[in-house]
Amino acid sequence: MTVTRAVNPKEERRQLHQELSRTQLLDAAEEIFGQKGFHETTLKEIADRADFSVGSVYSFFENKDDLYVNVWLRRGAEFLPGFEQAVGSASDGLDAIEKIVDFEVSFLRSRPSFSSLYLRSTASLVPTSDEAASERVLENAELVLKMQAEVIQQGQLEGLVRHGDPAALSRLLSSMVQAFQSVDHQNSSGHRPSFTLGEFQHIVRSAFAAA
Repeated sequence: MTVTRAVNPKEERRQLHQELSRTQLLDAAEEIFGQKGFHETTLKEIADRADFSVGSVYSFFENKDDLYVNVWLRRGAEFLPGFEQAVGSASDGLDAIEKIVDFEVSFLRSRPSFSSLYLRSTASLVPTSDEAASERVLENAELVLKMQAEVIQQGQLEGLVRHGDPAALSRLLSSMVQAFQSVDHQNSSGHRPSFTLGEFQHIVRSAFAAA
């Protein structure tokens, strides 16, 4: 007979409170890091934005570097399943590239603070080398590039995607999305003439479609 241990309501409430507090801190950190960058942001600013004391922040994160890394890890944990679903729904390699673009743009549009932080990075989905980083963040970034390369290679085998090193084309695709996101970010603020996702998709298809 299996004995099921009863859930302690008090412990359950405590864990829920901790998770909500951690989420509050991550939200505040993402917002301020996106506005000011890693180096110009202080833990006190983040704590104040989340209505916490600086000491409380250390209950959840080791330091500013750890908090910064966890901002990226949280979004990475959301990004990867959606990315895989987008690729899995494609009918062929070229369609998969278009679905990747749709998903990545939608992902960033729906998370404006993370979009601002993302645009402060010079590499796709990973902090710059002079900022806090971790092996897990780097592994997530490399995994995305690898999956994109596999999609491109499949499209090449189908005769639908242009010839070229899949790994290099994968990096080019990510750079194009990042460049569009910069324009799209400005569009949302009304600072530049509109450039639509449909127009960008046309450019991507022209760049990647086999001649």
